[in-house]
Amino acid sequence: MIFREKTRDPHSQARTGTLILNGMEIETPVFMPVGTRGAVKSLDSGDIDELGFDLILGNTYHLYLRPGTEVLERFGGLKNFISYNRALLTDSGGFQVFSLNSLFKFEKDGVQFRSHIDGSPHTFTPEKVIDIQRVIGSDIMMVLDDCPPGDASPIRIRESLERTHRWAEMAVNHWQKRTNGQHLFGIVQGGTNLDLRLESLGVLNSLPFSGIAIGGLSVGEPRPDFIRTLEGISRFTDRNRPLYLMGVGTVPDILEGVRNGVDMFDCVLPTRNARNGQVFTSKGKINLRNEKWKFSDEPLDLECKCKVCKRYSIGYLRHLHHVKELTAFSLSTFHNLSFMKKFMFELRSSIQVGKFDEFFSKWKILYERPEISR
Repeated sequence: MIFREKTRDPHSQARTGTLILNGMEIETPVFMPVGTRGAVKSLDSGDIDELGFDLILGNTYHLYLRPGTEVLERFGGLKNFISYNRALLTDSGGFQVFSLNSLFKFEKDGVQFRSHIDGSPHTFTPEKVIDIQRVIGSDIMMVLDDCPPGDASPIRIRESLERTHRWAEMAVNHWQKRTNGQHLFGIVQGGTNLDLRLESLGVLNSLPFSGIAIGGLSVGEPRPDFIRTLEGISRFTDRNRPLYLMGVGTVPDILEGVRNGVDMFDCVLPTRNARNGQVFTSKGKINLRNEKWKFSDEPLDLECKCKVCKRYSIGYLRHLHHVKELTAFSLSTFHNLSFMKKFMFELRSSIQVGKFDEFFSKWKILYERPEISR
């Protein structure tokens, strides 16, 4: 058991809890910054420590290609390699196989693909992906699954379901031979077809996974279908295990996820948007490339206590983005992740004191607007 529920909202599926990973405790709901290649873009491990994130995500596909398992094994795993001593989750790399390269071919027991870097041929099987993640040394490993696109046909979705379930059983059997203190999560697929989603959830709930993830959402489907799917499966999830909504991290989507029982989120959006000049604040979003911020001597967020808001003005940060200084990336990224850390803390607090409904409404309104004005 790696999860302990603490508080449940009486009006929804929202809850707080604790993830217990090799002696480390992580409060949930939790947002995980994405460190695809062993680094959160534009930040270092000291920044992550300063921000206080206890769980980050790495990408198996990218780490397998570079630096490669030989390097990671030599360094004793990714944590030693990047000088990070908290918890780590790695995805299986399956999504990148399907999304980054059109040159892939399904096999009964895995997938053949060519590297997006040099075209070299590779094969991922459920067992090989577990072995790669063993070398990486992640606390939470994800199974290899087949994630169909948002506009996939019913036939394609059915095929992905059968493949995902077969691979899940293969992965579990291989993982149980040597768990090594690492936990394994299964991934629910099924597109926006609720019957298929519930079928997939039933299969995965029957297997001894440490947690369950929802994959294949926020991949291009209409937003009403995203919400309908979450609502449809929320009542059937195993509340004794953590629930992870993969690749989702906008403020409105986190709110919808938490309302439907999700405990874990990851997304590149806070860091990618920061590099593109969009920052998050307690009043809404700011586009730092807009002319109206040119003379502003205020901090990004008057309610933020991060080192960026304590020291620099919006006008200065706008200048850095305008002239494409690399410092713009690191400062904006640090602030956005500081915002996410505080947002998740306040979200958990709202559940604990019985005010999640008010919290939900407030932030939904703020982040459905395109940008704040001052």
